[in-house]
Amino acid sequence: MMRSGGHAYLLDNQQPEAGQRFDALSALFDPTTFRHIERLGIGSGWRCWEVGAGGTSVVSWLARKVGPTGRVLATDIDTSWQHSTPRPPVEVRRHDIGADEPPAESFDLVHARLVLVHVPDRERALQSMIRALRPGGRLLVEDADPALQPLLCPDERGPEEQLANRLRHGFRSLLARRGADLSYGRKLPGLLRAAGLRQVEADAYFPVASPACTALEAATVEQVRGSLVQAGLATNEEIDRHLANISHGTMDLATSPLISAWGKKP
Repeated sequence: MMRSGGHAYLLDNQQPEAGQRFDALSALFDPTTFRHIERLGIGSGWRCWEVGAGGTSVVSWLARKVGPTGRVLATDIDTSWQHSTPRPPVEVRRHDIGADEPPAESFDLVHARLVLVHVPDRERALQSMIRALRPGGRLLVEDADPALQPLLCPDERGPEEQLANRLRHGFRSLLARRGADLSYGRKLPGLLRAAGLRQVEADAYFPVASPACTALEAATVEQVRGSLVQAGLATNEEIDRHLANISHGTMDLATSPLISAWGKKP
């Protein structure tokens, strides 16, 4: 699977661990996402574009909120996550936010979570999302900032945590090699203001010691195991030891802060 610009996407939706990651990400971040969208005033009849809709939880929630008179367009470079034929108000469409033109229609809400940090042409992607908003429409972009908090175990108590943090550093190196901006999250408020949006605000969510953090780490490490080993960043023995360590449940695992930024199109 390729992102725009020819960069291979490290966390391919077609890998078997992708579904486990989607479930963990939903458990971690859906409450934050839903809270923000509720605050933006979503209601019956809204037209929404969910960009990079890897899982189904946000799309399903949006569909319930907009009702039969609304519309939810769910796009991704890989739509294989959609196992059944979508029913109105949902439409699924293959789309590369960093390379393709935005949809011709306009939207009351455009949302992307953990998408733009992986897109090499992030500026084009953001402008595409803003172009698709109707006047008065709302944009909500949520992205990680791995450089703001780079550790898997902020409380590094012993060798287990040291190994965990070393493997997390290797994972971040792989992301950077594939064009990810590891400090993108903190830039979002300024980028939205520079793009002409009004009423720009932002906040951050930083989960620590959640069972979903453990599930996410196990699935992610299995998904990137081959890449870590091939790049000389870890051995299979180290990865097996790390997975055994996290299964014991004695380490307090964290994720990178999720920074949510939103604004209104004039």
